[in-house]
Amino acid sequence: MERIKDAISKARETQGRSPDLGVRKAVRPVNKAHEADQEDISYSQTQVIELNTKHLEANRIITFDSEDPDAVAFDVLRTQVLSKMEENGWKTLGITSPSPECGKTVVSLNLALSIAKQTDKTALVADFDLRRPRISRYLGIHPEKSLFDVFNNDAEVQDVLINPSFPRLVVLPNNTPVKNSAETLMSKKAKALVQELRNRYQNRIVIFDLPPLMAGDDTIAFLPQVDCVLLVVASGETKPVEVKEARRQIQSNNLLGVVLNKANERQTHYYY
Repeated sequence: MERIKDAISKARETQGRSPDLGVRKAVRPVNKAHEADQEDISYSQTQVIELNTKHLEANRIITFDSEDPDAVAFDVLRTQVLSKMEENGWKTLGITSPSPECGKTVVSLNLALSIAKQTDKTALVADFDLRRPRISRYLGIHPEKSLFDVFNNDAEVQDVLINPSFPRLVVLPNNTPVKNSAETLMSKKAKALVQELRNRYQNRIVIFDLPPLMAGDDTIAFLPQVDCVLLVVASGETKPVEVKEARRQIQSNNLLGVVLNKANERQTHYYY
């Protein structure tokens, strides 16, 4: 708990020196030279959808642009997260927050995109916030089938995976809230799905965008299935008592660190 308090305190003291992860600005073309360095990947079964970069930028998804200076903070976070995960042989990461509106989905998508920019890793980000799924909305996609259909046995997982037109990145979206979400996340089907996503590719990092801890028992029910956790808190919004309670709920799960989000209009900080 003291480490979390120190991280939040340090972030507030150092406002003005870290790049903003949420600022909106004119979108520049994606760095084609960087794309040329990526190993060619052909998606024969996964649906490929071209995204609207203006929509991404309006929703604070910025790491698609390698030249955006605000993407640097996520690249640093990526490097530190991957270092710890590789050290322990971990491949699955849950991202949650104490309460709603802390920015966990924005962090999940930006971190996944940053990981996908590496030449030796692929990333999959899955919308496991079954109560309030948002990844599809943030990406501006409207797939006919989603995770909801997989859990209802109306689709296979390979039928709902999407490549959002960026190399080395795959998305498992969800369009519809799922009833009995905690029970669904504890089901044999959910556990088998996690293992399938984890084991299909050796160099894949799987990121699960999870519900806020205090929104119900969904995340606590699911956390034993992931290797490690990132906690996203909102500066000026998340109360110390909420951080303390979130840490208590995570308990023995492998907490990698705390992402301090929304520090101010032009500054967003993370501490690992």
